[in-house]
Amino acid sequence: WLLCLLPCFIFIFLFLLGRINGDSVTQTADLVTLTEGASVILDCTYQTTYSVSFLFWYVQYLGKAPQLLLKSATENQRTESQGFHATLVKKENSFHLQKPAIQPSDSAVYYCAVGEAGSACVFAVL
Repeated sequence: WLLCLLPCFIFIFLFLLGRINGDSVTQTADLVTLTEGASVILDCTYQTTYSVSFLFWYVQYLGKAPQLLLKSATENQRTESQGFHATLVKKENSFHLQKPAIQPSDSAVYYCAVGEAGSACVFAVL
């Protein structure tokens, strides 16, 4: 059962580590209910002390561990995966997740995260 809690501990650790470094993320926090085929935008804005930062979107399906959906460190470059896309806009400190036609299989919890360029490997190791 401890293995099931590992992803939660990792996210709490990374969240606290980010807060210590002065980083923060604000995202759409409420339950979003949509009809099939509707478009969705999940907001993500951030503050960071790093000059080179990666932005991440993770998805966690019911009963599963969180998994990486998108990441970017490149300004104004559209990143796509599983029908979702996001564009890092550094002047607005935003990395909004979008999908033009949502499906029932997209029902999940979505997390936005920020990290420095050198810490990207930490996500892969954990």
